[in-house]
Amino acid sequence: MSDDESSTGSVEENVEVEETTDLSNSDVCTKYQEASKIVNLALTGLISQCIPGAKILDLCNFGTTIINTQAGKLYQKKVKGVAVERGVAFPVCVSVNDVICNLSPLGSEELEPLKAGDIVKIDLGCHIDGYISVAAHTLIVPESPDSPPTSISDEMGNVAVAAYNAMLVAAASIKAGATNTQVTDIVTKVANSYGVNSIFSVRMHQMKRFVIDGVKEVALRHPTADDLEAGEQKLDECTFEQAEVYAVDVAMSTGDGKPRPGVLRTTVFKRNVEANYKLKMKNSRSLLAQVDKKFPTLPFTLAHFEDERGAKMGVTECVSHGLLTPYPVLHEQKDANVAHFKCTVLLLPSGTARVTGLDMPEYFKTDKKPEEDIQQMLDDIAAAAAKKAKKKAAKKKKKKAASS
Repeated sequence: MSDDESSTGSVEENVEVEETTDLSNSDVCTKYQEASKIVNLALTGLISQCIPGAKILDLCNFGTTIINTQAGKLYQKKVKGVAVERGVAFPVCVSVNDVICNLSPLGSEELEPLKAGDIVKIDLGCHIDGYISVAAHTLIVPESPDSPPTSISDEMGNVAVAAYNAMLVAAASIKAGATNTQVTDIVTKVANSYGVNSIFSVRMHQMKRFVIDGVKEVALRHPTADDLEAGEQKLDECTFEQAEVYAVDVAMSTGDGKPRPGVLRTTVFKRNVEANYKLKMKNSRSLLAQVDKKFPTLPFTLAHFEDERGAKMGVTECVSHGLLTPYPVLHEQKDANVAHFKCTVLLLPSGTARVTGLDMPEYFKTDKKPEEDIQQMLDDIAAAAAKKAKKKAAKKKKKKAASS
């Protein structure tokens, strides 16, 4: 072998192969699936704890413990000497009645405990090695753990069924070659059929490794002239591609769909990795240093910090200089009914797979019907789910028979 050939060979050996971080990598797909199992487990556990007298702070802590404990059991072996990151990808939020989302209270701020008839929206996320799965669910607090809720208003039934069905058809419509505009059209059609409004500030997002809100977005409704004048931006059209991952996020209301600020403190934030500034206050510098160490890319809650008082003092300067992006607690009109459902979809070669999200509670009912094309989509989704469940049951039965 000549010197030139030998040199070329050693260079090729030293070149690191770029890691594939989308669904074309089977290991990546597995990590999404494992994170999704934990999300669904946490949701299921939280639903069982939503009873009269339950405290919102305790519920958030309970959900966080499930996520961190279950994620901690996986991928414990270090990779190239570095531990695999895993745990909460979006803080557990429990929003009640007219509160739409992002309520994750601090330990020092006591909120009214849950009572029978409260509308509860649970929102959370888990990641394994930065691969994120998220979900949200809406329920009514029952009189007791053993009895389903009663006396649910027609308006609440309409908005819950609308939000859930919109999530289902949106998830099925996010597929390679389709566009975000097409999905917005479908969600709008569902909302109109049930006589409710989408929350215009809520959007669906593409997710990537350690990125919970990617560039590709889907609006729940097209902005009106008044919305544009008020500062709402019209999204650029984008096309979905195979091997992508999306958070299908739908919130709807019997009110006007325009969220407004309330008195509840914003506690959920995300580091803006592109921003830098030399902070003046000691508390601000301390907070940012901890964020950069513990939560460099994903959303977090101030409740995760031991020095809560210092975190509250330091966060204002960080936000004012663009270092942290707030997730404000959003409210609807006091008399409005709000429903929030969210799932994660993987765009696989076999089609779009919905991997998180639980079935809508059976006590949500409505007399309203969607348009014929939407109903056909819902029928197809239900048929596919039934076929999958039957196949899974047969497989489980066969496995049980083989082991006996």
